[in-house]
Amino acid sequence: MEYKNILFNVEEGIATITFNRPEVLNAMNSAILTEILDAATICEKDDNIKVLVLTGAGDKAFVAGADISQMQNSTTIESQKMMELGHRTLRLIETMPKPSIAAVNGFALGGGTEITLACDIRFASEKAVFGQPEILIGIIPGWGGTQRLPRLVGMGIAKELILGGGQINAQRAYEIGLVNKVFPPEKLLEETRKFALKLSKLPPFALKMAKNAINYGYDMSLDNANKLEISCIAQCFSTEDQKEGMKAFLEKRKPTFTGK
Repeated sequence: MEYKNILFNVEEGIATITFNRPEVLNAMNSAILTEILDAATICEKDDNIKVLVLTGAGDKAFVAGADISQMQNSTTIESQKMMELGHRTLRLIETMPKPSIAAVNGFALGGGTEITLACDIRFASEKAVFGQPEILIGIIPGWGGTQRLPRLVGMGIAKELILGGGQINAQRAYEIGLVNKVFPPEKLLEETRKFALKLSKLPPFALKMAKNAINYGYDMSLDNANKLEISCIAQCFSTEDQKEGMKAFLEKRKPTFTGK
């Protein structure tokens, strides 16, 4: 697919999707969602890609929300199709076997916050702003915000943000657990890449099993989730990376993982 709304590049095993509509603060529409879905599918299938980073072009916005000009006159059927496309895209990012990192460089409102929620890790610039303001235009979050946000920050804070439609800065987002770390704007991508490189050198199957255990065990009973964890760790013992990792530990040296 030829990308017109995103930039997609791969370097040292790290794929970066950059939302590239800075003139409208990287607002989301069906066209850009389709491109993100295509690029994310490549990331999922390409074994040479170890980590996915998502960020926004320009210095003002990660994603300032959905493109309201496209949505304003949508019918129920049309809006449902767009919401389904958004859900399909974000669920792929959330469940792919590779870690994903959101590098939030500015406004991350509405769909912008929802995209970050689908990522495994969220790093933010000190200038980042988060929020679910959909209620202010007569709708509700439609790409998983009503479900992922309370799971991450708790029911009370999620309701405050969703029902009130307010915005919070990066420091508040850090305090409530919405973001993992906050960096000066000029350090955001550098620090994100540093962490992505660290992840890219770890055993990919173990990363996959860790994501599976966390993602799918979260809504299970504790007993069933623990059984899932046992299954996931047991499968790691079928890999060469497990043998190399433990051998290197006993030999007091750094392991050389091969992804096998």
